[in-house]
Formats: sequence, C-alpha cells, structure tokens
Amino acid sequence: MDYQKIKIKEEFIRLDSAMKLSNSVSTGGHAKILIQEGLVKVNGEICTARGKKLRIGDKFEFDGSGFVIV
Repeated sequence: MDYQKIKIKEEFIRLDSAMKLSNSVSTGGHAKILIQEGLVKVNGEICTARGKKLRIGDKFEFDGSGFVIV
C-alpha cells in the first residue's frame, strides 16, 4: 500500500485530528464514529481510541487508504 504523508510540527497528533487533516473525514464527530466502530487501523491493528496519539512514523489506514505521520 502506498501511504500518503501527513506532516506535523508537534510531537504528536490525535488520530481523529489526523483523519481530518488527511481529508478522510469532514468532521471530528464523523471520525469519532468511524474509530469507535473499529473501522480504522493504527500500525496494522484496529484502534477504537479516537484520542490515540500518533507520532512520526506511525501509520493509519481507513477505507482502503493509508497515511503515515512525518
């Protein structure tokens, strides 16, 4: 899978915020629902914590698309 890069300047970004930044979802509320339903993977494992902290090198996948934090 080709991973699209999401560039951050902070130490970490929350999963729901990363989904909004990647344009996977239009709102944080939509991200929350998708995460809680188990439709998002972080580093290859299903993640149901929308506040999950993603750091540089972490990857998340949703709806056939992959993203990596850089």
